[in-house]
Amino acid sequence: MMSHTYKDLVIAMVRTGILGYGGGPSVMPLFRHEAVNRYHWLEDEEFGEVLALANALPGPIATKIAGYLGYRTKGSLGAAVAIIAHILPTCLAMIALASLISVLKSSPFIEGMIAAVLPVIAVMLGQMAYKFGSKAVKGLGWVLGFATFIIAFVMLQIIPVHPAIVIILFLAYGTVHYKLKNKINKHHDRDREAI
Repeated sequence: MMSHTYKDLVIAMVRTGILGYGGGPSVMPLFRHEAVNRYHWLEDEEFGEVLALANALPGPIATKIAGYLGYRTKGSLGAAVAIIAHILPTCLAMIALASLISVLKSSPFIEGMIAAVLPVIAVMLGQMAYKFGSKAVKGLGWVLGFATFIIAFVMLQIIPVHPAIVIILFLAYGTVHYKLKNKINKHHDRDREAI
């Protein structure tokens, strides 16, 4: 495991703050890359669990993830450093660009930049969803994995239920599912030992 330095933490959070275009959910693949792939602060499964928990809590997702990663690597001071490193560059950029907003708003160049970035964000979110979906299918099986996808889709898009409620319901279901699965596996192991 790599050492956890404040320098790495600041670089990672500045990178997610500056390159994270489009709001909280669109930044999650960047956070995942920094935390899981680049610095190995978390395993991929743990990042998914932290993301689910953070989504269930009120407030901006990006600052919650930055705070968690900072706390995880450097404690309370690390959480404060991570949040500041994540939000400060964007805040400064917004202040600097505030005087130019009326000019930039209708600029064809800016409209073109936005149009070019949106598909990239969609692909990054799709890749992350595919990886999480693959893990769900691996853990639950195809039928149950697909069924939970359909149930979540219906709850979020058709009914609509608040995402935090859906996450809490699925966390509760996952707890029950794995307890039952472990109990069944132990029972089968005892039966095999008895033979």
